[in-house]
Amino acid sequence: MWAASFDILLHSLSPLRPAGPCDRLRAKEATGMEKKTIGIIGGMGPLATADLFEKITLHTRAQKDQDHLRVLIDSNTNIPDRTAALLHGGEDPTPQLTASAALLEKMGADVLIMPCNTAHNFYDAIAAAVQIPVLHMIRLTAQALQARGITAAGLLATDGTVQTGIYQRTFAGTGIDLLTPEGEDQQAIMDMIYRGVKAGDLHYDASAARRAMENLLQRGAQTLILGCTELPLAAKLYHLDYPFTDPTLELALGAIRFAGGETTE
Repeated sequence: MWAASFDILLHSLSPLRPAGPCDRLRAKEATGMEKKTIGIIGGMGPLATADLFEKITLHTRAQKDQDHLRVLIDSNTNIPDRTAALLHGGEDPTPQLTASAALLEKMGADVLIMPCNTAHNFYDAIAAAVQIPVLHMIRLTAQALQARGITAAGLLATDGTVQTGIYQRTFAGTGIDLLTPEGEDQQAIMDMIYRGVKAGDLHYDASAARRAMENLLQRGAQTLILGCTELPLAAKLYHLDYPFTDPTLELALGAIRFAGGETTE
């Protein structure tokens, strides 16, 4: 069982009364805590959302329940597919993304995080829809790689993330060269994301994806960025053993520190 306080906000629920400054002050006085509440814009997909919450829990230094952070989750599976919207004229996910952000703010979140790399193409609209900070997973990942002295990284991600260049723009000026899969290798990564993890196929054949990863390493990548939040799950499910960098973990660590918790790192 997870020890952290866990409030799941289903999208179908009616919004509750916003938590005002007096409410938060009384809560702090009652508990003696000054920690911030984390809000997760989730549902992209549900397993990736659960993975982020688990990482927050496992990487928070705690000896009892009360040492953990309060986490609010809106697992909004009504958010349209981000890659389809960006590349194929699909439904715009912005209204659902900003609605989730606003709901979490009303529920008392002090900071928002979003476990979807492709959705960070809509980051500015989400940040503009609320009055609280929204952490940026890709920026946190770039900072972590710089701190490790990485100069070349392979990017494993959806077509939407790769083709819109959000990683390339965020990494500009960091001194880190981003390598992306070519041709069939990129299709193999997409196939593992959608036909493997998102489809819940526990026995998916990841051999083509393995070849794609090995090709990136042969081209000089020092690490492989799991640039889709389904990919950390793929690494576990399909026993992929490569030098990975996990943006979901970097986001979890950043959220813990921002909210006033201590990490186990």
